[in-house]
Order: sequence, then structure tokens, then C-alpha cells
Amino acid sequence: MQLPSRVKLVDVGPRDGLQNEKQPVPAETKIGLVHRLQDAGLREIEVTSFVSPKWVPQMADNAHVMHGIVRKPGVRYSVLTPNMKGLEAALAAPREEWPNEIVVFGAASEAFSQRNINCSIAESIERFAPVVATARENGIDVRGAMSCTVGCPYEGEVAPAKVGYLAQLMKGIGVQRIDVADTIGVGTPRKVQAAMEATLAHFSVDDISGHFHDTYGQALVNTLAALELGVWNFQSSSAGLGGCPYAKGATGNVATEDVVYLLHGMGIETGIDLDRLIDAGVYISEALGRKTGSRVATALLNKRQPA
Repeated sequence: MQLPSRVKLVDVGPRDGLQNEKQPVPAETKIGLVHRLQDAGLREIEVTSFVSPKWVPQMADNAHVMHGIVRKPGVRYSVLTPNMKGLEAALAAPREEWPNEIVVFGAASEAFSQRNINCSIAESIERFAPVVATARENGIDVRGAMSCTVGCPYEGEVAPAKVGYLAQLMKGIGVQRIDVADTIGVGTPRKVQAAMEATLAHFSVDDISGHFHDTYGQALVNTLAALELGVWNFQSSSAGLGGCPYAKGATGNVATEDVVYLLHGMGIETGIDLDRLIDAGVYISEALGRKTGSRVATALLNKRQPA
């Protein structure tokens, strides 16, 4: 078994982690989180979403946040653009404030697609085709996020063939990289590997990332299962930000700190300073008025305390 010697992490905390927070999070706080993450060594950060404030009020300050970031060379800043209107809003800023990459999304479950965006999987991809084309014409990379690749809150287990179908559709409209997301965190290693293998039929291993939720405590073992297939890109959220809206009271995104601890313990490089990453997680957790959701951060913060 040949594990990757290096892994690249995308921290999705500023966007995916904060989008469902009920309390308003000031733009300056979000900007501060992005700065702390890049100072800790993150080279890919999902910053915000250009979506209607009616549906996601927490992301209404998207342009303010993109304007306020002091960019670091070599760092990739991505945003979610759910439609052409969102992409046009992102491109309305001066070019130096444009994202390096946009993210479009689709579900591997027909039921999830119908319940969330009122259309079939195929229709959702058709809607994204002009968004992808316009982004690439403007020199912006495109990542596709595939949700519910293992299980769906409405139709249960999702067959790998459905994941392959969605990956093929995304490849067909010009998506360059693809995320295999276990949106409700029900995956276990063999099921995650099956979803990955279905995706590998359409995308290179270098262009696939794993996005695991920890609802059932399986995110780290699923990360290892993906590593065993050679996958070396993953998404995670500082301090474990972001709950799972389909499982009441459940945790959501796996904490970046926990993934980094796992990888470093296996001798896999990330380029991330774990102590500074923990500090970033403490910063946003204190801003939200709660403790970090990272087990590793909790343990190491306790060790920092004087005896």
C-alpha cells in the first residue's frame, strides 16, 4: 500500500462551516479567520458563497469579505457560485478580488436534488454548464462538489453507479476537480472507497478530493480509506465548524486540526503548523461563543494549561 507522501487540505470553515450559523458573524471576523488559516499554512481556503441573502443570510457580506482579504502568494481562494447570478456577482468586483476557483455542486441522489433545488441531477448540471463555461473563459478554475455520495437523508444508501453518473456529467461540462462528499456522514471505509473508485473512472486521482462529515465518528477512518486509494486532496473545517443540517444535533465537517494530527502522525506532509491552526480555531470558536469542535485541539489546549 503506497500512501501519499504529501496531502493538500482545503479549509472550508469560512464558507461551509459558517453558512448555517444563526447568529450574524461580522465580515471582519471571517476575514480574520481566513488570515489566520493562511498564516497557519493552509494553501486552499473556501472563503464565501455568492448566493441569495434571502436563502443564506450569513453569506450576504461575500463581496466585503473578498475585498478585505490580504492575499498571500500561492494561496487559492474559492467561492461557491450556485448559479450565473452568483458568478456575475463574484466577477463584479475588481479582478484582483476575483476568486481563483468557483465551486458548483450536484447531488448523487435524485431525491436530494429534487428536495433541495427542485430539479433532477441532469437538469442541475445543465444549469451549471454556462456558469462553468463563463468561469473558465475568465481564467477561473472550477471545482465540482458531489454531495450524498454514500448516503442520502431521503433515499438512504447511494449506489456507486450514481456517483459515477454525476462525476461523468460534471466532467462533461468542464469541471476540472471533483469533491466526493459524504454529506450526512454515514459512510464507512469500503463504501467511501467504492464512491471514490466510481469517480476515478472519470477523474484523475490528482483531481479528486474527499470531503467527510463526522456525524457517526467515521471521518478520520474514511480519510484513511481514501488515502489508501492514493487520494491526496481533502476538505475539512477549522474547529469542526458546520453542523449537519440533516441529522439533528450531529456534528458536521471533520475538524482540520484532527485531520492534520492524523496525517502528521503518519509522516505525511501538509505544510500546516498545527499550533497556529489550533489558534485559528480558538479565534473563531471564541467569536461564536463556544468551545472548539476539534478533539485534537481540545486535548492540546488542555496540555497548554499550567498544571
